[in-house]
Amino acid sequence: MSAASPQAMKLADYRQPDFLIPELYLEFELHETQTLVTAVSKVSRQGEHNQPLVLDGEKLELVQIQIDGHNVSAKDDDKGISIDNVPNEFELRVVTRIDPKNNTSLEGLYKSGQAFCTQCEAEGFRKITYFLDRPDVMAKYKVKITADKQAYPHLLSNGNKVDQGDLADGRHWVLWEDPFFKPCYLFALVAGDFDLLEDVFTTASGRQVALQLFVDKGNLGRAGHAMDSLKKAMLWDEQRYGLEYDLDIYMIVAVDFFNMGAMENKGLNVFNSKFVLADPASATDEDFFNIESVIAHEYFHNWTGNRITCRDWFQLSLKEGLTVFRDQQFSADMADPAIVRIKQVQVIREHQFAEDAGPMAHPIRPDEVMEMNNFYSVTVYDKGAEVIRMLHTLLGEEGFRRGMDLYVNRHDGQAVTCDDFVQAMQDANSTDLSLFRRWYSQSGTPTVKVQETYHEESGEYSIELSQYTAPTAEQKDKLPLHLPIAIELIDGKGGQQQVLSLTRESESFNLGYFSQKPTLGVLAGFSAPVKITFSHDNEALLEIALNGQDDFLRWDACQQLLSEAIHQAAGQPGLGLPDILSTLFAGILLLAEQRPALAAEMLALPSFETLAQQRSQIDVDALLSARQQLKKQLAVAFQTPLKDLVTGALADTYRYEQEQVQNRRIKAVSLTYLAELPDTEQLLQTAYQHSDNMSDTLAVLKACQGANHALFVPLMQEFEARWGNDSLVMDKWFALHGSRQHRDSIATLELLSGHAMYSINNPNKVRALIGSFAFYNTAGFHAADGSGYRFVADYLLKLDAVNPQVASRLITPMLGFTHLDSTRQDLIVKQLARLLNHKSLSKDLFEKVTKALHLAASTDKALS
Repeated sequence: MSAASPQAMKLADYRQPDFLIPELYLEFELHETQTLVTAVSKVSRQGEHNQPLVLDGEKLELVQIQIDGHNVSAKDDDKGISIDNVPNEFELRVVTRIDPKNNTSLEGLYKSGQAFCTQCEAEGFRKITYFLDRPDVMAKYKVKITADKQAYPHLLSNGNKVDQGDLADGRHWVLWEDPFFKPCYLFALVAGDFDLLEDVFTTASGRQVALQLFVDKGNLGRAGHAMDSLKKAMLWDEQRYGLEYDLDIYMIVAVDFFNMGAMENKGLNVFNSKFVLADPASATDEDFFNIESVIAHEYFHNWTGNRITCRDWFQLSLKEGLTVFRDQQFSADMADPAIVRIKQVQVIREHQFAEDAGPMAHPIRPDEVMEMNNFYSVTVYDKGAEVIRMLHTLLGEEGFRRGMDLYVNRHDGQAVTCDDFVQAMQDANSTDLSLFRRWYSQSGTPTVKVQETYHEESGEYSIELSQYTAPTAEQKDKLPLHLPIAIELIDGKGGQQQVLSLTRESESFNLGYFSQKPTLGVLAGFSAPVKITFSHDNEALLEIALNGQDDFLRWDACQQLLSEAIHQAAGQPGLGLPDILSTLFAGILLLAEQRPALAAEMLALPSFETLAQQRSQIDVDALLSARQQLKKQLAVAFQTPLKDLVTGALADTYRYEQEQVQNRRIKAVSLTYLAELPDTEQLLQTAYQHSDNMSDTLAVLKACQGANHALFVPLMQEFEARWGNDSLVMDKWFALHGSRQHRDSIATLELLSGHAMYSINNPNKVRALIGSFAFYNTAGFHAADGSGYRFVADYLLKLDAVNPQVASRLITPMLGFTHLDSTRQDLIVKQLARLLNHKSLSKDLFEKVTKALHLAASTDKALS
């Protein structure tokens, strides 16, 4: 542990900046290890005070600092510099020297392959120059970039290009100007030699917007889907929210080294290549979907994040939760809305509920942070989106649009808070949302208990709903929340749906009169991010699964039936296939003819992550064995119809269109079952050989991997021989190896970490190989001897010195120890203690490790 432990920043300590910087001129003389940055700021004091000018800065070489043309001295430390006795208004000139080539943190200005690239959110700008690096300081930017013309023909920054020229020494320069105020986290610079895809979008008002998509040389043929997705998003935002793009040009650059998925920098989005590049041979249906979604997400930020931004980083969900909800709406319109919703719920249940139950529990607007990057979390993003969705449910489509219109009109060009957003929704609809605001400040997953009452004499049917939120690691006391609970009643004549508002600890609802007791489905559409406690019998769940109207409830009923069967088998090895599941699967396979995508999701077994969330003190080995046993039983019982789904009529030439996507998905799920059978080697081999697209290819490989089929190794060798020089496709190969559950998992990881295509400096590679092991190789990661935990801890110590942000995300599976048996808890705590004792642990990891050990100690898991 470092000598000086990092201090937490608190929302309650926020105060407005002492100085404002409304104008900033930047000059970059680009060199790999000696880039010179000149920053000229117009600075003005805000309010009556005599505070010094304090500027943030990290890992910078200060060359010169001047005020109004005169050299001045500054006090400096590892966090920045301060200057005493500055005028009320002045021009500040700061010259710094930085080393992009060796900046492996991928924050600030760094090299991605042969290109220069920036990432400034959340606090990366301070690695470029000394500045007021906070989102409530907004400026208009002019940026001049100078570099070698042959090596870096494209010099890009935010806004519109206003001038350019050549120099006598083979270098050239470009001047960019952004007419809109923005915080420094939205600054972007890219310089490199790219292939360029160009297009034009005509806005609703008739303006022509130039669209430019920059990709590495040779990848132009994989950029078309991303460009099409951008145009769809631009049109959708105009039609759905009346929001039109505001600059003359919109640029996207794809780079290989990137900590995140993408970044919404004003007018110049920087993307991880995996969310731009796609063609049928190299990308799956899921890749095509994700590209469309992420392209839309970053574009939608132009208004919800850029034109209106966060006052401080505690308000991160203001832009991220809202924009995730908007990209979810977009995706639902572009694809099958039921399947899109099911995938969203899986993220909440498998990952966000786990975060709520662990040491990093926090509200969607955290009260305090030690390292801001740690709160780019599923809680802030995905639970944040669920909170926005609940507002949409409560206010309706028209009411939500009125609130959005008022929010944009009221706060355009400002840095605001979550409260400002909710206030706009409240004012636009003349409704009281004071109780609803608790969602922003309260952490944890509420549990809603359901009790039903049916009076046979009168036919009256009523339910009682009660809510309870357990204490979380950082917050003991909980208050009732405003919960929209959507229900469906199936009474033999069809179904009826309504939304009940639960606002107190317990409330009763009279639902009418019925000739017989209806079947109740609770939480239609997953109307609130809660857990439901309801003693449904299996026949009721079967009724919902086969005859319900709400697709989410149908899928969820299947998950409940399958989960219960797995948990029972874990406690009683050797149980036969339950009759209820035979009836269920027979019904789902009939559904597959009309709704193959929904049937595929209903057929898929609950993941281990889902199962682990449903019990405390789980037996990892018994649960894995029971899940595998059930998969084999279902494969034996339904092998004929499953084979029919796989060997049906071949699809036309690959297209990413929904009918084909749905058919490929049901075949992929069927293969996961059939791979369990002893006589399907020829079927799998044929499916692999006849595949003309990556979706079908990966379906065979995943089926073989999940069944530990003998074909897995030779097919993976063939795959590597074909794709060994393609970085993005090899990420899929690394991920399959990392998540393969077999006795030599760690030896495989150690071998592949030396592979020619692997690099600890590339976040995609680390996530593919080591991340897949930690998150999805349940048997290997949770090995009873602790070897999986030890391997990940060892790797984190190496990775933390290279890229603390990626290391901090990779530790996540080690934080979910509370549901494990006591022996495994002790093994994890031992590795966490090792990490904490490391002398140069980053602030990113320090925060998570200390909170995890505090939680362990509070649950009587003392350090060993």
